[in-house]
Amino acid sequence: MDLDLVSSCLCVCLAGILWRVSSVVLARHRKPRPTRRHSEHCHLAVFLGSGGHTSEALMLLSALDFDRYSPRTYVISEGDALSARKATALELSKAANPDNSTVRISSPISGYCGCLNRTCTASCLKGRLREPYTILTIPRARRVHQPIYTTPVTATRSLLACIYHVTLIPLVARTSFADVLVLNGPGTCFILCLAVLLNQILGIHSPRVVYVESFARVRSLSLSGKLLRPLVDRFVVQWPGLLEADRRGECLGWLV
Repeated sequence: MDLDLVSSCLCVCLAGILWRVSSVVLARHRKPRPTRRHSEHCHLAVFLGSGGHTSEALMLLSALDFDRYSPRTYVISEGDALSARKATALELSKAANPDNSTVRISSPISGYCGCLNRTCTASCLKGRLREPYTILTIPRARRVHQPIYTTPVTATRSLLACIYHVTLIPLVARTSFADVLVLNGPGTCFILCLAVLLNQILGIHSPRVVYVESFARVRSLSLSGKLLRPLVDRFVVQWPGLLEADRRGECLGWLV
């Protein structure tokens, strides 16, 4: 009798969770979130996925008005020092050229911190930037050439870290992780999106998630794109052939 009662309770709880998840996902299709006014500041977070993903994401950000999109949070994977240096270079470029929407992000700016190398720390850059920004490091969901059978362990570690930063800290501090979260792959961004989904399930503040498919994806979506398509608020591709007639998304042409 006790075992039957426990099984019934578990089934009810599972059904409730599935209902809540489906209602959150379906709500994205039925009722889009209200548009933010141009006069409002927006806390922007962007995931830098290393390599070409980082370059594309920073090219997107370089066209933004940093006065409006402030503060900014750059989320990088563990061990990705190059993405951190590129994000810092973009911030310095914007600080040196506040009226120029197109900036170089591959080299330091003369007159600012010239130690953008592996030994550069945040303390040596303090006070040099026009707008505040933060570089947040999370564990990788899966490393290159990592065996598949060990992926659940690293993915779980990454998910717990994302929940800590996206859910727990904002909940305790009574603030929000970000207003908008921009993703463009690779796999760790899916884990980050799951943490945002948890916020929505719990009914607490969650950022609007925008996924921009890589410019390199011409004929087919990436695995991250296929997984995130039903979960994000806006799904953007750069090639019209990636959009099917019966699937959600929008093509905005070449963005990078």
